[in-house]
Amino acid sequence: MADRVALITGITGQDGSYLADLLLEKGYRVHGLVRRIALESPETRLTRIAHLLDRVELHTASLESFASLHKVLQRVRPDECYHLAASSFVSYSFDEDEFAMLNANIVSTLHLLSAIHTVVPQSRFYFAGTSEMFGAARETPQHEHSAFIPRSMYGISKVAGFDLVRNYRERHRLHASSGILFNHESPRRSPEFVTQKIATGAARIRAGLATALQLGNLDARRDWGHARDYVRAMWLMLQREEPSDFVIATGVTHTVRDFCARAFARAGLAWENHVASDERLFRGSETRELRGDATRARELLGWTPETDFDHLVAEMTDAACAALSPATRPSAAA
Repeated sequence: MADRVALITGITGQDGSYLADLLLEKGYRVHGLVRRIALESPETRLTRIAHLLDRVELHTASLESFASLHKVLQRVRPDECYHLAASSFVSYSFDEDEFAMLNANIVSTLHLLSAIHTVVPQSRFYFAGTSEMFGAARETPQHEHSAFIPRSMYGISKVAGFDLVRNYRERHRLHASSGILFNHESPRRSPEFVTQKIATGAARIRAGLATALQLGNLDARRDWGHARDYVRAMWLMLQREEPSDFVIATGVTHTVRDFCARAFARAGLAWENHVASDERLFRGSETRELRGDATRARELLGWTPETDFDHLVAEMTDAACAALSPATRPSAAA
C-alpha cells in the first residue's frame, strides 16, 4: 500500500481535503490537481489543505484541457484517480452562468476519463455524483435504481458525468465507479451552504457580531452526514475488484429548523430569537424528500456512517465559534 499513488481533482475543497487526510493515513503518495490561481493566492484557496502542503504534491492544470490533463497523468501515473472537482452551485434558473457550469462539469469529466483511458487505463477512477441527480424523485428513499429527474443545471451535469463514467466502464473496461453522495457537511464546508451559514450565524450572534440570521425554507429536509465518513466510502469503492455505483447516505433526514435548534443550543442561544425565514431565499417547490438508501454500500462495502447528526452539528458549531475567538467556544459536551 505504501507505494500506491492517488490523484485528486478538487483537493482544495471539503471532500478533497478529507480524502487527502485519509489516503495519507493509509500510506498513499497523494497528488492534487489545482488551478494556477490557487497557487497564486494560497492564503485563501489552499486553506483546507494548509496542514498537508508538505505531504502532498500539487499540479496546475485545467480540467477543460485534455492536453493539460494528459501531461499531469503522464507525470503522476496514478493507481487511483478521484474526480471531485466541479462547480456545485445549485440553481433552478437557466442563465448564462448555469450553461457555462454545465459545459465545464461535463467537459472536465469527459477529458479526464479520456486521458486516463489513454495514459493509465489500469488506474481506478472515482466520480463524485450527488443526490441532486434524483431531483424530483418519484420514490423515497432513493437507491441505485431510482430514476434520475434532475431539477438544476448542476444535477443535469452530474447525470451526464455519471453516464460518461458508465460508458467508459462498459465500453473501455475502465475500473470506474460513481458515488451518489447525499448531503455531507463538516467544519470545512464552504460558507454559501446552509449548514455553514447556520453554524457561522450562531457563532457570530454568540460573539455579539450579529443579532439575526435570515434563511430560506426552515421545513426543507435533508439527509445530512459527515464528509469524513463519505470520503471513506469513496476509497472503499476503489478497493473492490469490480467497479460499480453506490448511494452513500445516512438514511435519516432532518429539517433546516432541526439544524438551527441544535446549532444555536450548542452556542448557548435560543434559535427562535434570532432566525427568520425569508421566502425570497426558498429554493423552489420540493415535492420529494431526498433521503438515501445506502443498503448496498453497507452490504458490499461494509460502509456505515460513524458521525451522527448531533455530533456533526456540534462539531461545525464549535469550529465556527473557535474561528472567531477561542473564548466563544461552547463548553457543553458534544
